[in-house]
Amino acid sequence: MPDTPKPAAPSLQIQLDEEVAQGRYANMAMVDHTQTEFTLDFIYVYPQQPRAKVFSRVITSPQHLKRLMLALQENLARYEAQFGTIQLREEERKH
Repeated sequence: MPDTPKPAAPSLQIQLDEEVAQGRYANMAMVDHTQTEFTLDFIYVYPQQPRAKVFSRVITSPQHLKRLMLALQENLARYEAQFGTIQLREEERKH
């Protein structure tokens, strides 16, 4: 019996609004979690200022966070293979 071709997965159309497409710069991130979700806050710390502003908050499931972490690790490895190892200061390695 010949193999029956499987139907192609439906394509996902992603909408990217103009304002979101411009992106936001963050120089700090904070991560918190409960049993059922992770919260990621992306923050801009103003130079020489005692204040910071959360520009974006993403709340996601533990499973999706793990998929995101694996994708970030893979992309970081590709980046370092192409551009060299990213060096961190000693105090940054402890966090």
